[in-house]
Amino acid sequence: MQILKLTALKIASFYTSRNIFKILNAYYRVSHKTNNHNLHTIMARSKVNKGISRIDSGSTHGWFVRGYRNGKTYSKLFSDRKSGGKGKAQKLAKAYRDELNNELEAIPKKPRQRRIVVSDSRNTTGELGVSRTTKIGPNGTKHECYSVSWRPEPGVQKCTSFSIKKYGEKKAFKMAVEHRRKMMRDIHGPNFYKKLSKQKKARAA
Repeated sequence: MQILKLTALKIASFYTSRNIFKILNAYYRVSHKTNNHNLHTIMARSKVNKGISRIDSGSTHGWFVRGYRNGKTYSKLFSDRKSGGKGKAQKLAKAYRDELNNELEAIPKKPRQRRIVVSDSRNTTGELGVSRTTKIGPNGTKHECYSVSWRPEPGVQKCTSFSIKKYGEKKAFKMAVEHRRKMMRDIHGPNFYKKLSKQKKARAA
C-alpha cells in the first residue's frame, strides 16, 4: 500500500512539473514577443523623432531641433504656445528637421584635422617615432635596431628599421631619424618641424 502511495505521488509530481514547464514556456514566448514588439515600436519612434527632443522646463515647453555639420551646431526651438499647441509644434519641428538635414547634407564635409603628437613620455631616444628595439629572428637570433613608425593616413601605420649591427649605433640612429623626418614632411608639409617647434614652445610657456 505504501509503495502505491509513493508511486501516485511521483506521477502527480511528474505531471505537475510538466504543466509548470508548459506554463512557463508559454509565458516566455508571449513575453518575448511582447518585448520585441515594444522594442520595434521604440526604435520606430526614435527614428521618427531623430534630431528632435522635448523640452519641458520652467516656462519653456516645446520641441527642440538640432543638427551638426563640420563641428558647427544648428538648432531651433518650436514653442507649444507660439505654434498653437504641442502637436502642431511637433509637426513644425519635424518639417524643419527634414529641411535642415537636406541643407546640411549639401554642405561639403571638411577633412578632419590630424592630431600631431608633440611629446611622448615613453620615448627614450629623443626623437618621436624612433625607438631602439630588439627583434628576434625565426631561429631565435636577436637583432638590435632602431625602429621608425609613422602614419601616412588616419588608421594606417607604417614602420621600418635600421640594423645596428649593419650600420653601427650612431649611423643606424641617424638614418632612422632622417627617415622619420622625411616621412613626416611628406605627410604634413615641408614646414612641419617648424610648426612642431612652435607647439613645443607654446606648451612649455
